Amino acid sequence: MKPSLLIRNCVYCLGGLAAMMCAQESAAQELNCTVEVNSSQVSGTNKSVFETLQSAINDYMNTTVFSNMQFSANEKIDCRLFFTIKEVDNDKMIGDLQIQSTRPVYNTNYTTTLINFKDSKIEFEYQEGEPLVFNLQNMESQLTAILNFYAYLILAVDCDSFSPKGGEPYFDRLKIIVQQAQSSGESGWKAFEDTKNRSAVLGAFTEPATSCVRDMMYDYHRKGLDEMSLTPDKGRGVITQTLSNLNKIFDVAPMSVALSMFKDAKLDELVNIYSKAPQDERQKVYDLLQPIYPTENTRLDQIRKGSEQ
Repeated sequence: MKPSLLIRNCVYCLGGLAAMMCAQESAAQELNCTVEVNSSQVSGTNKSVFETLQSAINDYMNTTVFSNMQFSANEKIDCRLFFTIKEVDNDKMIGDLQIQSTRPVYNTNYTTTLINFKDSKIEFEYQEGEPLVFNLQNMESQLTAILNFYAYLILAVDCDSFSPKGGEPYFDRLKIIVQQAQSSGESGWKAFEDTKNRSAVLGAFTEPATSCVRDMMYDYHRKGLDEMSLTPDKGRGVITQTLSNLNKIFDVAPMSVALSMFKDAKLDELVNIYSKAPQDERQKVYDLLQPIYPTENTRLDQIRKGSEQ
């Protein structure tokens, strides 16, 4: 278990004395990021460019200091970026990206998935040996914009899971990144381009109609999962209660990417959480989730039947 649990310092510096104090502290790198670039679908291209790309992304994600938070080596956020390059046109690479991040659960050896999301709109230019430069004020490249977006999303969601709205400064930075990238006209950033691009992901967490997903992240993890090692029924009860936020989102935005992101990160976990729950509680959760995820009958039936099956 990581000792950072329950003491994740998701505070941040805005100005004045706090900013002066932060300037006096040495920030530490926040991510323990595994990076993989798969180019098996690309033929006729020098494979060394993908090796240097993977190395460059790995260095960028694991050496860039993205925030003022203080992290020791064993407190870093475990995450993974898996790039699948499908096409190469001169220096332009086209493919998709799977993003995953986890956090530890209090008093256990268990880690819970916070993000498990596939971005299918990955396009950027990269030349072999090209340095990746971090610059939050200006967009250096499409690639660094994508990396910055997911680095701050990982930080934002992680902090939201430890304290109410703890990820606020990182969602603010995400807004800047999206605004800068939208001016480039590149795919994956445009508002209303589709329901699962990066603009839509940001909107799912920040627009008033669906932002209750952020409250859900805190209640589900801090009040629910973290409590279950001490009082399983109480912690599970909180999780049951907080799932009602999914209904709120579904009622106003049934195509919101917030719903699919929650499903991909949490549905398998919910099967385990409710395996030994009372039948009426399992039925309640099934009745809540089934209209939202009608194609997930196999896993939802596992929730409904529990360990009695």
